[in-house]
Amino acid sequence: MGMPVRIESHLYELARSEAAVEKRTIAGQIEYWAMVGRAALDNPDLPVTFVAESLASMAEPREQATPFIPRTRKQ
Repeated sequence: MGMPVRIESHLYELARSEAAVEKRTIAGQIEYWAMVGRAALDNPDLPVTFVAESLASMAEPREQATPFIPRTRKQ
Protein backbone atom coordinates (compact mmCIF):
# COMPACT_ATOMS: atom_id res chain seq x y z
CA MET A 1 0.00 0.00 0.00
CA GLY A 2 1.49 3.30 -1.07
CA MET A 3 1.56 6.50 0.89
CA PRO A 4 0.90 9.84 -0.81
CA VAL A 5 3.91 12.15 -0.76
CA ARG A 6 4.22 15.76 -1.89
CA ILE A 7 7.10 16.54 -4.19
CA GLU A 8 8.06 19.63 -6.15
CA SER A 9 6.58 19.82 -9.65
CA HIS A 10 10.07 20.06 -11.15
CA LEU A 11 11.10 16.74 -9.57
CA TYR A 12 7.83 15.18 -10.70
CA GLU A 13 8.47 16.26 -14.31
CA LEU A 14 12.04 14.90 -14.18
CA ALA A 15 10.74 11.60 -12.83
CA ARG A 16 8.01 11.49 -15.48
CA SER A 17 10.43 11.95 -18.37
CA GLU A 18 13.01 9.51 -16.95
CA ALA A 19 10.31 6.95 -16.14
CA ALA A 20 9.15 6.97 -19.75
CA VAL A 21 12.68 6.26 -20.95
CA GLU A 22 13.27 3.52 -18.38
CA LYS A 23 9.80 1.95 -18.79
CA ARG A 24 8.91 2.57 -15.14
CA THR A 25 6.00 4.26 -13.45
CA ILE A 26 6.65 7.69 -12.00
CA ALA A 27 6.43 6.22 -8.50
CA GLY A 28 8.77 3.42 -9.58
CA GLN A 29 11.30 5.95 -10.89
CA ILE A 30 11.27 7.91 -7.64
CA GLU A 31 11.61 4.66 -5.67
CA TYR A 32 14.56 3.70 -7.88
CA TRP A 33 16.25 7.06 -7.27
CA ALA A 34 15.69 6.64 -3.53
CA MET A 35 17.15 3.11 -3.59
CA VAL A 36 20.25 4.24 -5.51
CA GLY A 37 20.65 7.27 -3.24
CA ARG A 38 20.36 5.16 -0.10
CA ALA A 39 22.89 2.63 -1.39
CA ALA A 40 25.25 5.44 -2.44
CA LEU A 41 25.04 7.02 1.01
CA ASP A 42 25.71 3.63 2.61
CA ASN A 43 28.76 3.17 0.36
CA PRO A 44 30.35 6.62 0.03
CA ASP A 45 33.62 5.27 -1.39
CA LEU A 46 31.90 3.78 -4.45
CA PRO A 47 30.96 5.81 -7.54
CA VAL A 48 27.20 6.28 -7.92
CA THR A 49 27.28 4.69 -11.38
CA PHE A 50 28.85 1.56 -9.88
CA VAL A 51 26.14 1.46 -7.20
CA ALA A 52 23.36 1.85 -9.81
CA GLU A 53 24.85 -0.80 -12.10
CA SER A 54 25.31 -3.19 -9.16
CA LEU A 55 21.67 -2.78 -8.13
CA ALA A 56 20.56 -3.39 -11.73
CA SER A 57 22.74 -6.49 -11.90
CA MET A 58 21.29 -7.86 -8.67
CA ALA A 59 17.76 -7.37 -10.05
CA GLU A 60 18.60 -9.25 -13.26
CA PRO A 61 17.10 -12.75 -13.45
CA ARG A 62 19.78 -15.37 -12.79
CA GLU A 63 19.07 -17.22 -16.06
CA GLN A 64 19.86 -14.02 -18.00
CA ALA A 65 23.06 -13.25 -16.11
CA THR A 66 26.41 -13.44 -17.83
CA PRO A 67 28.55 -16.09 -16.15
CA PHE A 68 31.74 -14.94 -14.48
CA ILE A 69 34.81 -16.17 -16.32
CA PRO A 70 38.07 -15.37 -14.51
CA ARG A 71 41.04 -14.17 -16.50
CA THR A 72 43.84 -16.64 -16.85
CA ARG A 73 47.04 -15.69 -15.11
CA LYS A 74 50.21 -15.34 -17.13
CA GLN A 75 53.04 -17.32 -15.65
